Amino acid sequence: MRLHRHIMAAAFLAALTAAISPAQADSYPSRSVTVIVPFAAGGPTDVLTRIITDKMQGPLGQPIVVEDMGGAGGGIAAARVARAAPDGYTLEIGNNGSNLLVGALYSLPVDIIKDFAPVAELTINPQIIISKKDVPATNLKELLAWLKDNQKTVSVGIAGPVAQVSVINFENMTSMQVQLVPYRGAAPAIQDLIAGHIDFMVDQLSNSVPQIKADTIRAYAVAASKRSPAVPQIPTTDEAGLPGFYGALWHGLWAPKGTPPDVIAKINAAVKQALADPAVIKRLADLGQEIVPVEQQNPAALAAFQQAEMDRWYPIVKAANMKGE
Repeated sequence: MRLHRHIMAAAFLAALTAAISPAQADSYPSRSVTVIVPFAAGGPTDVLTRIITDKMQGPLGQPIVVEDMGGAGGGIAAARVARAAPDGYTLEIGNNGSNLLVGALYSLPVDIIKDFAPVAELTINPQIIISKKDVPATNLKELLAWLKDNQKTVSVGIAGPVAQVSVINFENMTSMQVQLVPYRGAAPAIQDLIAGHIDFMVDQLSNSVPQIKADTIRAYAVAASKRSPAVPQIPTTDEAGLPGFYGALWHGLWAPKGTPPDVIAKINAAVKQALADPAVIKRLADLGQEIVPVEQQNPAALAAFQQAEMDRWYPIVKAANMKGE
């Protein structure tokens, strides 16, 4: 009888949960939503998140609080979000470093794929090769020659897993080996570059554009097959002398696994509305952030893209025995 009562109680609770879940979705959100950024404040992911979430607040009808949580290439933030209640009140905007490569580079207490529910793919942001101002090189070929002559002492700032993998790829393509200096985010890394504490970076374009326009750093080449409208004067790596060296960061929005589909649908609708806003489009374009087509701004597309990127990059990372910096 006691076992029977326990079974009946469990069945009652399951039925009750199923009954109230749609009601919870209908009332969502009834309070503020927190969006975790897995990098330091002031960096490109933080800036992008604040631009997008500012316009999501209207459709959702509640304030959105952005919380920066850098460390372990995004692993600390991932653990926080994965363990949060799956109710739509704790979300994460990250990139292919914090929400993909981190799983290959670090030993994490969570599964970077299985413990998250995709919400929407957001933007793509190419990388760019930059240096401090007093490096004696005015173009990429001169930079490569200088790096080769000074590779034992040259330092490169890396902010996150994508930068780390790109620098390793850079070393392999140029037959060099430079000194890696890890940072919790792109913002403190580029500040050290401006101050001359490190020599060069393979940075996110959106992080570098303001400094390029302010003439506080030197820019050599965009790591893409076409020039960026944000800095059209900067050649591509194909044009500048390192053909085939490409790199980009893409951003997405995730919720904890188990978040109700109706809640995810509401968040996704708010994201799409924000990304269609002319002011958001302009601000992101000015930073070199390209908004993905609307047909990619959904959970299924993000899941498929994330899996394809995993299939592409994980074997490369593991074959090179790369570890998180």
